[in-house]
Amino acid sequence: MAQNGTPVPDDPSGRHAHDAARFTALIESARPEDWVRPSPVAGWTALDVVKHLIEWPRGFLKGAGIELGPLDIDADPAAAWKRHVTDVQDIIDNPAGRVLRNPNTGDKPVDEAIDQFYTVDIWMHSWDFAKALGREPELGQERCRTALADLQPIEQALRDSGHYGPAVPVADDASPQDKLAAFIGRDPAWKPES
Repeated sequence: MAQNGTPVPDDPSGRHAHDAARFTALIESARPEDWVRPSPVAGWTALDVVKHLIEWPRGFLKGAGIELGPLDIDADPAAAWKRHVTDVQDIIDNPAGRVLRNPNTGDKPVDEAIDQFYTVDIWMHSWDFAKALGREPELGQERCRTALADLQPIEQALRDSGHYGPAVPVADDASPQDKLAAFIGRDPAWKPES
């Protein structure tokens, strides 16, 4: 599978490194005034997207006995993100047989849990962050098609979880990326107010 012509690695370590690097490039392009810009996630700013991607996995990883210290995201979002990416990449690269135990997801090797639940979150929220910055994101059409096919059979469970809003209607001939964004409750045509 390729994204912007670049093959997406098919292992947890490579996939996290790939998706985190793409998100890091977006963060590095952000100007100080961009952090308060609205995002497509109702009630969230660009900074809130980054906070989400740092804070929830640090709590999630406690299920594997991994305690990662707090980061001052407000003081320096880019530095906090880079520290967090390094922390998570170290865990994926050195899983050391650790198992993440979670009542909602069951027991999984920590590197597989990060790949299944967190790396995909980085990838999908890069759409939100890029849009907040006024950019058109590119998630990779084939990857979007595959993700949508994987999510559709569990749609009701996703909606019931409260993590996904109602699907947004799109045309039958919409791109796979637009269909995926709409499925998770985003308006593909969303733009920040000028």
